[in-house]
Amino acid sequence: MNKSKYVFAQLTTFLDRNHFNYIARKYGGNRYVKHFTCWNRLLVMMFGQLSNRGSLRDVIVAIEAHRSKSYHLGFGKNVSKTSLARANQTRDYRIFEDFAYYLVGEARHKRATNIFRLDGNVYAFDSTTISLCLDVFWWAKFRSHKGGVKIHTLYDLETQIPAFFHITTASVHDSKAMKQIPVETGAYYIFDRAYNNFKELYRIHRAESFFVVRAKTNLQYKNVKWRRRLPKGILTDAVIELTVYGSQKGYPEQLRLVRFFDEEQGRDFMFLTNAMKLTALQVADLYKNRWQIELFFKWLKQHLKIKKFWGTTENAVRIQIYSAICAYCLVVIVQHDMHLDRSTYEVLQILSMSLTDTTPLKELFNKTIFKNDKERFGFDGPDLFDNID
Repeated sequence: MNKSKYVFAQLTTFLDRNHFNYIARKYGGNRYVKHFTCWNRLLVMMFGQLSNRGSLRDVIVAIEAHRSKSYHLGFGKNVSKTSLARANQTRDYRIFEDFAYYLVGEARHKRATNIFRLDGNVYAFDSTTISLCLDVFWWAKFRSHKGGVKIHTLYDLETQIPAFFHITTASVHDSKAMKQIPVETGAYYIFDRAYNNFKELYRIHRAESFFVVRAKTNLQYKNVKWRRRLPKGILTDAVIELTVYGSQKGYPEQLRLVRFFDEEQGRDFMFLTNAMKLTALQVADLYKNRWQIELFFKWLKQHLKIKKFWGTTENAVRIQIYSAICAYCLVVIVQHDMHLDRSTYEVLQILSMSLTDTTPLKELFNKTIFKNDKERFGFDGPDLFDNID
């Protein structure tokens, strides 16, 4: 790799510029644009994410500090606060959305694995809420004096990549977003108890896919048959039918109910599933690993900029969230292609301090040593599941 290139410029070589330009043409993103193109804007947004800038002013100050390097970093001739703010406000957010999905597909392909040893992909679906000031973000009404947005995410538990994301205002209930989930035949979908939407669960079942959802405590049902010899920790493993009219209409077929006692937490969990061939312990283990999506949300909020926004319009908020996903996927792709024995957290921290250096990437990662095992393997980043046999 060319030693005269800046670290950030070396990173952008992992991005498919031709495909991004195709997407920009598709939505007319560069129409009537002379200098600050969509590609320039993508790189500026990703630079802000990777360098951990807290506001639009911070992004511009950082770029101004490296004005002489701006062209070689890929930002174009001149980047001003006004031009960046106007671009985020007016240019189509779908350019960033489509490119984020493209990078997601590339990152998932590179990280493909089979941890659970099941025939299909394993997903967890959940949402995270980002609070906003209603006086500033007037379009994101949540409560009478509070605003917010929700990122509904379908998280691939094996690759640790978000496979699908749906952004709404925080007033949209979690179960309402289930109809947006793209269902794959043979895949497994894991939900918390906020997603007891039996109509949508039946849609998954009819697609010949599987689900595991934590049942509500007031679930009304009747037992059809049950198993008597149960492994340790399993309190109930039965086939049931729903008895409430609305639930029965939404899901007219039989379900499997598994009750599991978690000794570590001292808690009793009740799950509903249509996966009749899995063991009861496999069902419980699938739900246990749903927690990985919570760790992903925590990691995303701590290490990328999606809690404070660089614009106030819905378009600007969406662009910033998609740029954060692009930055995350870029780090994953760099990890894979360079065969780095480092966590996503480590890679991101090294890059954030070195974006304007001219050190070759391989040398940059080889000479940096992390000695703190808590930082390397703790809650600073998503973790693969050591508890799976």
